Amino acid sequence: MTIGDVASSLQLSVKSVRRFVASGELPSEKVGSTYRISQKDFNEFVEARKYKASIQPQLKEHNLFGEEYVISDKKVSRSRTDYVNWADIRPYWDNPGESTMTFVDLFCGAGGLSKGLEMAGLEGICGLDWFDEAGQTYRRNFRHPFVNGDIKSPEKKQEFYDTVSRQLNGRHLGIVAGGFPCQGFSMAGNRIVDDPRNSLYKELLEIVAHLQPDFVICENVKGLRSMLGGKVEQKILSDFSEIGYAMNVTTLCAADYYTPQKRERVIFIGNRIGMRNYHPRPILNPSEYITVGQTIADLMNHPEDPDFNHVPTVHSETMRKRIMECPEGQSIYKGYSDAWKKSPWNEPSCTIKENHGGVNVHPRLPRVLTAREMARLQSFPDDFIFEGKKAKQLIQIGNAVPCLLGKAIGLSVRYSNNDFEKE
Repeated sequence: MTIGDVASSLQLSVKSVRRFVASGELPSEKVGSTYRISQKDFNEFVEARKYKASIQPQLKEHNLFGEEYVISDKKVSRSRTDYVNWADIRPYWDNPGESTMTFVDLFCGAGGLSKGLEMAGLEGICGLDWFDEAGQTYRRNFRHPFVNGDIKSPEKKQEFYDTVSRQLNGRHLGIVAGGFPCQGFSMAGNRIVDDPRNSLYKELLEIVAHLQPDFVICENVKGLRSMLGGKVEQKILSDFSEIGYAMNVTTLCAADYYTPQKRERVIFIGNRIGMRNYHPRPILNPSEYITVGQTIADLMNHPEDPDFNHVPTVHSETMRKRIMECPEGQSIYKGYSDAWKKSPWNEPSCTIKENHGGVNVHPRLPRVLTAREMARLQSFPDDFIFEGKKAKQLIQIGNAVPCLLGKAIGLSVRYSNNDFEKE
């Protein structure tokens, strides 16, 4: 089929079809100077459109399924068009109030997302993770239970189910949230095959199907969107659709929500109760972003304090000199693009990573960042204390969802659930 054939068949404009081809949503092959679409790809595209229409029934007769938002993905040679409903969460940011909505957090780590959801007024029911030190941190900072163990273990899974049931005590579960590992997706021919490393993702699906929450929140690295040419993302949407959840997905930047860090994450939000899925509309413009200097300047002369997770690393004189000579925005080692990097003082930080603290360099002092400084850049409050040895603390912080990004996501889900009085 030509682009004109597709446009005529679907009663779309040629321009709209070209947009779907350019985004990769409608696969095609270039033959000479024209594009050709196979009948199989056309049929799959039509089915995908029907699914998206089910997300927004009231928009079914239109060519869009929500407000268009084009984002640039440096790892993909083309721009990607997402269909996103944006919630203005600013009226609820400072005083969200308490919600009756409940949540569980899978792969929760130290609890960055859990903390953010609590900041949004949601009630935590249970966290689950295998990382012992993260579990110690979670238990210290939250009042609800934490199950420590392998999610693949039938015994641990049953312990989790029993804990959730006991905590809910007859109430309904509002949200299952989880940032599942994305390794292990692989292809055989033109389809994604089963891979043992995908077991954690499959466990997430199984738990959602078992608990039947109203909403699902999935968080992952931005690179997931380009994995296997976008087929991983399509599989996730399809898998959740099969268990009854219509999903919207886009990439959010933590700096847009008062986090002093340019951390981008792909966020899937879905529900099974026929509501419109909303993502949080950015609150800040880039000129308003919170900077590194604003966030950690007061810690420059703060005394060493293990109880506050503020223990500066002692470097050799050679390393101290190398750090001080490194310009802001660059790495102290050639060949690294985002490791041992010195974030600009007057801008948000680059992405905070774990790697035992060796990837985030202080902009003004001859050392790497302390755990507390990293936690600040991840928008953890100062009374959130991390357990374990310093290296384990850094791993927990680097792997966490920024709390204020989690808060923004939580508010948008409450908005989706008509939890606020909307003007």
